[in-house]
Amino acid sequence: MSSLFTPLALRAVTLPNRIAMAPMCQYTAGPDGLPTDWHLIHLGSRAVGGVGLVLTEATAVLPEGRISPQDTGLWSGAHVDAWRPVTAFVAEHGAVPAVQLAHAGFKASTYRPWAPNRGGVPDAEGGWTPVGPGPEPFVADYRTPTALDAAGIAGVVEAFATAAERALAAGFAAVEIHAAHGYLLHEFLSPLTNHRTDAYGGDRPARMRLTLEVARAVRAAVGENVPVLTRISATDWVEGGWTIEDSVVLAGELAGVGVDLVDASSGGVHPDARIPLGPGYQVPLAAQIRREAGVPTGAVGLIVEPEQAEQIVAGGEADLVLLGRELLRDPYWPRRAAAKLGVAYSGPAQYARAS
Repeated sequence: MSSLFTPLALRAVTLPNRIAMAPMCQYTAGPDGLPTDWHLIHLGSRAVGGVGLVLTEATAVLPEGRISPQDTGLWSGAHVDAWRPVTAFVAEHGAVPAVQLAHAGFKASTYRPWAPNRGGVPDAEGGWTPVGPGPEPFVADYRTPTALDAAGIAGVVEAFATAAERALAAGFAAVEIHAAHGYLLHEFLSPLTNHRTDAYGGDRPARMRLTLEVARAVRAAVGENVPVLTRISATDWVEGGWTIEDSVVLAGELAGVGVDLVDASSGGVHPDARIPLGPGYQVPLAAQIRREAGVPTGAVGLIVEPEQAEQIVAGGEADLVLLGRELLRDPYWPRRAAAKLGVAYSGPAQYARAS
């Protein structure tokens, strides 16, 4: 029996298998962060393809929390209405729809990747002043952020909680908190970017405070039955930065406030990170967190072959495998994986003749 195709129960929600679509920014939202037909097809096709958990791209909890002006959001009732057709289609085709709630912090208000310009988007082109733990920009050509004060921090926590409530109204069955890749919560976690001297800076417990407050608020907002995941950068890959040992401690604390699974990615907070890219290069991070913190984990990063994914789950390195670029190349990867692993695959009736 394949471990990869074993259901995974998270609170009141059961994933049909251990394959998840990793959050991938599409930079294709309509005005004011509304999802479009692109998101319906992009996310819906992976549900049709057999993915068990379909995660949206980083979806901003506030307008100023978008990475680019073309990012999706969930800060109003209009967003709830716009997401409903997407979540309904994903659920209809057997996958669990989930949203990644995010705030880009000092990496906000940037051009999307294929724009002719790079760096920060000026106000005249629809940009805005970002916020962060301090006034330092990510890199020289990004916009200079405003340091969050106590009221601003409280507003961020409230925005995550309110967005989580809207997520349920929009039909999402699970939520993920984005605390990775150099975005706002990660900026507070890492000593490379958090130089504050108040209650949110200094030692590790203080730097973890905002992430834990957000997790606690999101859990309260969604109730006891909805799974809450958190994506973290398990290491900064920079000396003096956030480490895997820090992540083990954080994972235990997250579980204590109601997080059900830690999605272990890495890097993103410092431009000089030296990341040892290779097949499954982040899997050991997920495995260490799972082993030492006793918390369910998701593994992500250059997981390509079905046998590789099977071994990750069967070997106890992670409870869930998240695929990104491989699902862009092949939306029907789960079908191919099932065939390779000898698992009977029950796809859409429309595709039955191809079985």
